[in-house]
Amino acid sequence: MSESNESADVLALSNTPDAIELRHLRAFVAVAEELNFGRAASRLYLSQPALSRQIRALERLLGCDLLRRSTHRVELTLAGEALLDRTRTLLADLDSALVTARSVGGELVGRANRMWAPVATGRSDRGQESLTSLRSAYEQMLAQAPVPPDVVVVPLTCGGVPALQVAADASRPPRVLHLHGGGFVMGSAYGYRGFAGALATSIGSGVLVPDYRLAPEHPYPAAVDDAVSAYLWMLEQVPADQLIVSGDSGGGALALSLLLALRDRGHPMPAGAVLLCPGVDMTEIVEGTSPLAEHENFGMLAQCVEWYVAGQPTDDPLLDPMNADLAGLPPMLIQLASGDPVAVGARQLAERAEQQGVQVTMELYAVETHIFQLFWSFLPEAQQAMAKVGEFTERLLGPGKVSRTV
Repeated sequence: MSESNESADVLALSNTPDAIELRHLRAFVAVAEELNFGRAASRLYLSQPALSRQIRALERLLGCDLLRRSTHRVELTLAGEALLDRTRTLLADLDSALVTARSVGGELVGRANRMWAPVATGRSDRGQESLTSLRSAYEQMLAQAPVPPDVVVVPLTCGGVPALQVAADASRPPRVLHLHGGGFVMGSAYGYRGFAGALATSIGSGVLVPDYRLAPEHPYPAAVDDAVSAYLWMLEQVPADQLIVSGDSGGGALALSLLLALRDRGHPMPAGAVLLCPGVDMTEIVEGTSPLAEHENFGMLAQCVEWYVAGQPTDDPLLDPMNADLAGLPPMLIQLASGDPVAVGARQLAERAEQQGVQVTMELYAVETHIFQLFWSFLPEAQQAMAKVGEFTERLLGPGKVSRTV
């Protein structure tokens, strides 16, 4: 076809580019590359209905079908093939420009660290006023994260432990038990709704976030006991080989304590564990020999650990998993941030676990933010990390494997 004939045969839609949103194009590319709505939805942190709506919107704006859908297959139409290569180039150029701008300005990491600042600069004295201030600052930081629009939040009581289930489909039992961070003294299931929603979307399953008891009102072993109770409740709904245990920061250490308690008490182990910036330097923090001692916020961190430990010997492996025999634990994904002070202890954990026969996947992200995954809504490294969590759990549970309904 000559150039003149091509221009005559193509209908000009001058207003269409202004109406098309980037999310429409990203949705189309994801489906076109995966040829599967489920995998594309997980990749984009969307529910399948939301993804389908975006594709339909794009097709309406263009006035043609881009995909052929059947019960078992998704195929590109000729129009879809024509759009795909050009759209890939467009999005790649756009992403490159954005990455360049971000690397120069560091604005997004700076935004995350500004959100952390009220917590990081909190008082470290022993008073109730200090503790109340820390808890309030942490909840205010968490409240700035959005809850994904396609999930629902349902309150539950799990083995006597209050909890929230965050899922796209509340009729199915959750397969992920997430133990929130907060240094054993801060944090809540309510505050972690947004993160749990992102985790649920990444993994493709509901997430249970227990409100385990906090120190100093309830020091060790209250949190471990609550984690065990919540896990055993989940076992009544879902087989162990379909379960994942995860935790961030202090919740990562608690997740390890949970795994050790399950192993030592003869309970079925989950398929795997996801530890996000885990804080596992317990004994050295108590003794003041931790590399974290040089950090400006060490006083506050040491006080949180002291509240949790409450004078008990830290050679107890359930209190400090770094003193434990880790053999027999399930495969682990450990994600670290290069500029995070807790990364030193987490690296040591990964090395010890691997030496003791545990299958370990360790990922290091070039970002200077503790629990950077909390900022999944705007931080590219966090989005990449959440996608890797989804890939890790899919390898363990199998693609498309679903829990039985309640």
